[in-house]
Amino acid sequence: MRDALEVGYRSIDTAQSYFNEEEVGKAIEKSEIDRKEIFLTSKVWIEHFRYEECKKSVLESVEKLRTDYLDLLLLHQPFGDTYGAWRALEELYKEGKFHAIGISNHYTDRMVEFANFTNIKPMVNQMETHPLNQQKTLKEWADKYDIRLEAWAPFGEGRNGLFENEVLKAIGQKYGKTTAQVMLRWHIQRGVIVIPKSVHKERMIENFNVFDFALDENDMNQISQMDTATSAFFSHQDPAMVEWFVKMVEERKSQHDSSKEKKNW
Repeated sequence: MRDALEVGYRSIDTAQSYFNEEEVGKAIEKSEIDRKEIFLTSKVWIEHFRYEECKKSVLESVEKLRTDYLDLLLLHQPFGDTYGAWRALEELYKEGKFHAIGISNHYTDRMVEFANFTNIKPMVNQMETHPLNQQKTLKEWADKYDIRLEAWAPFGEGRNGLFENEVLKAIGQKYGKTTAQVMLRWHIQRGVIVIPKSVHKERMIENFNVFDFALDENDMNQISQMDTATSAFFSHQDPAMVEWFVKMVEERKSQHDSSKEKKNW
């Protein structure tokens, strides 16, 4: 993270389920970069999707991150008592604890539902979005409701040979850019927020250098035709996946409770 801040990154994405909020807070503090220059995002995990529990957990996240507010706070998954959790986010947003609130992994139907049945509609929906899963329908509806689409896995983690894709390589050669830079530029020109992940400083620098060229209409059309509208990972609408999430949350809670008991011995 120190490398990312040195390169010039100012948007930092973390989550309760990443178990690194304290480390992120310490890194930001140690960097001595003005907090106002940082755009800090975190996400609430499913086991806290109840009104009181959500409120308590996100205030703990703010404390762990060593700040007075978060720029963006998201509901991480579309399962459980999302409405109870959202009510807590709405209240804390009104109190100024968050500058924006949103959702993550909410497919088009759930996103539209949330936009219509909440007092404050989501401002952001963070979704798997990349050239092989472009979320075209979701993007259209997000635009209709003035919800910003943010791409997690903007490179699809390189699955299905995306970094070696011939279409992207040809476009990159035209501009003297890598396939990763082409993908980031494509996202940006679609109006999609990107959060590229890398632990290598040279890749961070590469990802940052995408503002000195622009894809033309033909480039954009070629990439548009790559869409398979299929996740490179899993579908949150798959019943088996929902069951897996339920089991995982129960196991994590059991481990957490066990850990608390040991600390009290």
